[in-house]
Amino acid sequence: MQLILASTSRYRAELLQRLGLAFSTRAPDVDETRQPGETAEELVRRLSLAKAQAVAAGSSNALVIGSDQVAVYQDQILGKPGSEANAVKQLETLAGNNVNFLTGLALVNTMTGEHQLTMVSTPVHFRQLTSAQIQEYVRREQPLDCAGAFKSEGLGIALFSAIGGEDPSALIGLPLIALCTMLTQENFDVLARAE
Repeated sequence: MQLILASTSRYRAELLQRLGLAFSTRAPDVDETRQPGETAEELVRRLSLAKAQAVAAGSSNALVIGSDQVAVYQDQILGKPGSEANAVKQLETLAGNNVNFLTGLALVNTMTGEHQLTMVSTPVHFRQLTSAQIQEYVRREQPLDCAGAFKSEGLGIALFSAIGGEDPSALIGLPLIALCTMLTQENFDVLARAE
């Protein structure tokens, strides 16, 4: 079976490459608007599955991976900042505080029509940061397409005093530990395959 990542995120593709598997990427055409009354957990689960199903609909003999992530601070969902000014505002709000990153993961088998779905929570504590530090970080990293306005795989690690959770790759946007478990349940042994 072919492996398809239902995402145009370079971060997710880079993570999946770590497993040494051949895969392709396809853009899912999914409206990511939050539904009325939808919790952050419900949102990332729904969008992860919707992305995988959207790509699966046009694929055969494939395992399709969908993922979505949001940052949650004081019950408020923080998305991608989109601009330097918004990134600075997000980081000024988060400095010195605890933030929870929720990453949804779905795997759809196009042969059986069945899917697996999970969510991984990653708590993060941001350091106290000065305005100058935040502005310099945003200038250097340009984290405009990242929920919470940081890239933990780069200089963003300097923003934190602690990272919790069970899967460090989830914070970057694709929980590889959970994905390996899902693939195994589909008889797709990551360790038995070579590219």
